[in-house]
Amino acid sequence: MTEPTTDHRPAAPLDTGVSERVTPLRADDPATRPGSGAESGQWQGISRKYIAVSVINDLISLAFMLAITGWPVLLKVLGPFAGASWGWLLPWPLLVLAFYVINMALTPRRVRAHCYREDPDEFLVRKGLIVRRLVVVPYGRMQYVDVNSGPLLRAFGLAEITLHTASPQTDTKLPGVTAAEANRLREHLTERGEDRLIQL
Repeated sequence: MTEPTTDHRPAAPLDTGVSERVTPLRADDPATRPGSGAESGQWQGISRKYIAVSVINDLISLAFMLAITGWPVLLKVLGPFAGASWGWLLPWPLLVLAFYVINMALTPRRVRAHCYREDPDEFLVRKGLIVRRLVVVPYGRMQYVDVNSGPLLRAFGLAEITLHTASPQTDTKLPGVTAAEANRLREHLTERGEDRLIQL
């Protein structure tokens, strides 16, 4: 009788070159990408302050959606819909409330999963908690870099970067970086993009 064989192969290591603010991924995860050499950058996470920004945006959206779905409940309490069944009135606002509560609970993990990396030839953005996405933008395809900051982002000292490429469908956004880092990235990425265009 032969003993069952056991697979002693080590598990794929976690993504190397990851800062402490970023959720590490296994090296064989499709949403990661090995560095192209010693000059490859390190995955950098967006600011933790973006958690508060996301939660505030969710609270604003929640209030709006509750106003849409919950007005029949208010009319029942006030009297005009007194004969209506609670079974018809409560499910929709409760579903909306549950959705936003779960979404806000996942926000810290979602922010930790959003990161970027500067490699010698390309800029990478990784995002997504359940459905992960990796966007790779070669510097030679960049046309210009936008830095935007609305009132809420400015209140937390943050900004959003948009990388515009030759195709609008491949434009990439990176929210929740500090204003200083946004300006640095704009100058750095624009310079690298111009260098690649000159080489072409």
